[in-house]
Amino acid sequence: MFDSMRAAAAPVDGHGDDLAVRTPPTRAVVLVTVAATVVTVVLGVLTGTAVLLLGLLVFLPAFASALCTPRQTALVSTWVSALVVVPVALSGERVADRVVLALFAVGFGVLAVYASRLRIAREGALVRLWSTAAAMQRQILRPLPLLTEDVLVDGVYEPVQQDKLVGGDIYDVAATPWGTRVLIGDVQGKGLAAVGMAIDVVGAFREAAHREPTVTALIDSLEAAVVRHNDYAEQRGEPQRFVTAAVLGVETGSDVQLVICGHVPPYLLHEGRVTAVGAGTEQAPLGLADLVDEARTVSWFTFPAGATLLLCTDGLTEARAPDGAFYPLEARLGGHVDITAGRLTRSLVDDVHGFTAGAQQDDLAVLAVRRAPVRVPE
Repeated sequence: MFDSMRAAAAPVDGHGDDLAVRTPPTRAVVLVTVAATVVTVVLGVLTGTAVLLLGLLVFLPAFASALCTPRQTALVSTWVSALVVVPVALSGERVADRVVLALFAVGFGVLAVYASRLRIAREGALVRLWSTAAAMQRQILRPLPLLTEDVLVDGVYEPVQQDKLVGGDIYDVAATPWGTRVLIGDVQGKGLAAVGMAIDVVGAFREAAHREPTVTALIDSLEAAVVRHNDYAEQRGEPQRFVTAAVLGVETGSDVQLVICGHVPPYLLHEGRVTAVGAGTEQAPLGLADLVDEARTVSWFTFPAGATLLLCTDGLTEARAPDGAFYPLEARLGGHVDITAGRLTRSLVDDVHGFTAGAQQDDLAVLAVRRAPVRVPE
């Protein structure tokens, strides 16, 4: 079964479709233009003011410039100009007024084409900027699912400000000589300063996870990274921040390690049961270790083959309904026990969106860690 999940774990990059400058097909532009012309002519015949009503078509290129390519806008502008100029050439009444209308139609069409060119150029610049931001996001937070020899990690990441792509919630997975390490965390506060701290913590995790043989030493490296960041922030006159985090260490055998630094405890889903893991073992958040005397320690728990561990940030547990009630995560998990990791996280996020009536109050990260069959050491 885990081999089939391995085959399904290849990341799919869907940013290309979302980052293209969208314009309607030329056929649709032609059909709309002809339809508008027919309606105008019919109304003109019925009211006896066909030439005057054709003047209303002068504004059609303006709509085209807001939606279409310059070439499509030029097509609409040429069509409208011809419809207005031809009656002027054939009519001998009120020539001066109709000449002014014809000139206005031609001039307005030229301006519409120019406006369309400016819009396309501006949208192209925004697309390039958004593409760069999306590429940065994929470097800071790797696309899910992520697969190692020990686990399959799938999930959902939704910053509260979608245009920023990256918020204060973080996650990462590292396959190391000592097994798989999984990180989930939440930086205090919001904004670009929180993103800066998130980048530092993720970078420290990726480096230390492959260097430190123990999970506690890995946590110490993350603590040092947060302290260094706060020292730089203090020099710039910015507020210091702490980071809540949970780090999971999965090795051979069924027992795994967990360190919770002020973070939401995970839940174990196995054989139809939901069990809170690590509750009561929470320690100081990263950046606040100097405030306590006790050194950070690891707690152990059994993570059977085929089980799923749910890790999340408080964007899920502290989500509120319109009446102020908190999202009852443990109760809702009871209905999502025996489903795949990807469906589990997506269904939970859809459920919390319904619970809050679509009002997202905080960044949201939800990870489902699916256990591989336990490997027997050779």
